[in-house]
Amino acid sequence: MDPSSRIDIHNWSIPAMIDAQIRIGVISDTHGQLPPGVPHAFERVDRIIHAGDIDHPLVLDALREIAPVTAVRGNMDGGSWARRLPRGDMLQVGGVTLYVQHIVERLEIDPIAAGVRVIISGHSHQPLNEWRDGILFFNPGSAAFPRYGSLPSVGELTIDGGNVSARIISI
Repeated sequence: MDPSSRIDIHNWSIPAMIDAQIRIGVISDTHGQLPPGVPHAFERVDRIIHAGDIDHPLVLDALREIAPVTAVRGNMDGGSWARRLPRGDMLQVGGVTLYVQHIVERLEIDPIAAGVRVIISGHSHQPLNEWRDGILFFNPGSAAFPRYGSLPSVGELTIDGGNVSARIISI
């Protein structure tokens, strides 16, 4: 498989929090900028997922100062730093399978067959928080360049005992 299109699967947990709530900050479409409201919105998260269109590695460095980061490559991410990022990533968090890919319309997996409960995407620059057939489709919108009347936003997933809740946060 071409490394530029690889799908990674990670299993991670937070040992001290196995039976507690896990909060995940979700961000996308930063396009080289990290708005000042992001650190405040993510001050209580255990992990951050960036759903692509990062445009500059310094954005990931700044996010890593807040919490550990998982990131996928978006259609605007180029250069050697971006080629190291997968196009899709599957994570096991608190008994819940998450799949991250920048453009949801180009899913590289069958989410039902893979047991995915949450699909995280970006690209549209518009927030989405919608359950379909038992799967949460979640797009935090764009933190830096919202479109079509949306406000700059990020998202937060909370996983607690295998249950998932999500919210969009205007920044």
